[in-house]
Amino acid sequence: MKVFSMNDQPVVIIGAGPAGLTAAYEAVRLGMKPIVFEKGDTVGGIARTESYKGYHFDVGGHRFFTKIEKVDELWREVLDEEFIKVRRMSRIYYNGRFYHYPLRAFNALSNLGILESVLIILSYLSSQVWPYPKEETFEHWVSNRFGKRLYETFFKTYTEKVWGIPCNQILADWAAQRIKGLSLTSAVYNALFGIRKAKTLIDEFDYPLKGPGMMWRRFQEKVDAGGGQVRLHSDTVSLKHENGRITRAVYVENGERKEMPVEHLISSASITSLVTMLDPKPPAEVLEAVAHLSYRAFIIVVLIINKRDLFPDQWIYIHSPNAKVGRIQNFRNWSAAMVPDPDKTSIGMEYFCTEGDEIWTMADNDLTAIASRELAALGLADPDDVADSCVLRQPKAYPVYDHEYSDYLSVIREYLEGFENLQTIGRNGMHRYNNQDHSMLTGLMAAQNVAGSDHDLWTVNEDEEYLEEDKNKEKLRQLLPENTLIRAFARMDKLGFATAVGTVSGLLFFLATLWLMIRGRAPGSPDLEFLSEYFAGYSMTVEGAFVAFLYTFISGFLFGWLFAYLRNLFLGMYLYHLKKKAELLSLRDFVDYL
Repeated sequence: MKVFSMNDQPVVIIGAGPAGLTAAYEAVRLGMKPIVFEKGDTVGGIARTESYKGYHFDVGGHRFFTKIEKVDELWREVLDEEFIKVRRMSRIYYNGRFYHYPLRAFNALSNLGILESVLIILSYLSSQVWPYPKEETFEHWVSNRFGKRLYETFFKTYTEKVWGIPCNQILADWAAQRIKGLSLTSAVYNALFGIRKAKTLIDEFDYPLKGPGMMWRRFQEKVDAGGGQVRLHSDTVSLKHENGRITRAVYVENGERKEMPVEHLISSASITSLVTMLDPKPPAEVLEAVAHLSYRAFIIVVLIINKRDLFPDQWIYIHSPNAKVGRIQNFRNWSAAMVPDPDKTSIGMEYFCTEGDEIWTMADNDLTAIASRELAALGLADPDDVADSCVLRQPKAYPVYDHEYSDYLSVIREYLEGFENLQTIGRNGMHRYNNQDHSMLTGLMAAQNVAGSDHDLWTVNEDEEYLEEDKNKEKLRQLLPENTLIRAFARMDKLGFATAVGTVSGLLFFLATLWLMIRGRAPGSPDLEFLSEYFAGYSMTVEGAFVAFLYTFISGFLFGWLFAYLRNLFLGMYLYHLKKKAELLSLRDFVDYL
């Protein structure tokens, strides 16, 4: 075994995906010399770009859009000149029809038909009157917001394809993590000031000219140029530790087993792999927790089609249970530079599976045959037009949020937090379904922690969901006095307001009657005698003043109570409308997050 001799023990980073490379880039900026171990032959992790005979394709589509200013600045700094703007276009295939996505009312209603549309509306109204009292599962969470029938139409089939388990076994906190800010306060902010937008509602996004791999290769180049190292074909196999510190990393590089001292370790490897690397082994309860965390894998079958334009979408979600494919990408529509032949189209047929199952172990030729048949069955291409193909398998693509994951993850977190020089980052490193911008933010913070900061990485996509949104809310708090919105939209006390209106009205007529009685009548002066036509027993006397007070108090009380009741009713309906509008805006492209 080869042992490195170094005066300054390095910052070791496992994994060259978005999180690991961002950590390395920030470490270089802070004057460190990080070493990144990547077992694959290219950088980018799950967000990499692969190529086949000059055709480039994503391992899952990756739009570049973020509300995190620091991440956006990094993208511009590293790849600004080769970013292109892409107009978003995506649809859902369901029951033989294509639906615009995000959903558009007229298109959805015309495809569903009048009867089904009415049933969906009735189901939605029913969910608002009789919601699930406790939102424990994904099914509960979505049904409470869309209604059971729309959930079964546009969410159930696709979600179960992605995760491989029934929706009533997926925890609601996964859905809540992916869609945030559905509060009444945020809805009112949006209505009054127009500053809040659902975090994925975009008509266009940035995209590297030849796929996201361009971005991560540039990160790699800059890390290497800054004195760091990104070492491909380097598989970390063991992490030695003692006294609560990781001391050495053992890895296999190009077939040779090597060892390196560690001062700080940042890992974006799956948290389950990280735990099994530890030497000595963790306690039995930690290893048991590792055994209970699960992942979904991903297969992409790339078909080269002898057609220039098959469909205008970047991707189509397949909600039909009759097709195994979950999503279809058209790489030309991400960027024309992804396809070298202008007379051909490159299609990615995406299949969600579990390592070792029937689809995962299927031969490439069989997968290509299935993908070709399903593309034809969907009416998108003729199998005879398929000129070539390739297949790529991605293990551990999505951490699964089943009923038990949270408890087991807590056991692992508690154990790993006992290592003072270890941080886990990224989607798999934290077993959290983060987007690439959130994964990058964890890497950025981890490098800063090595330099002396004290960031809590587990608050990313939780308390610090989007920094720009937090800043906007803070600006509003500075502009508005404390609890201004609460007071402005508080319910009006019907009894109190009615009593006040009645009392003021009664006193007004009581005093007016006494004043006119004392002054005496004069020609052309105001006269309240006409009130006797409406108030039985009224006259311009002391007794009449009390009669006027009684009648006008009752009238004012009734008017005030009715006014307060209607004000509360219409304000409540308005606020309910705002809240539901905010929810629907946030949820209408929720499928992107499945």
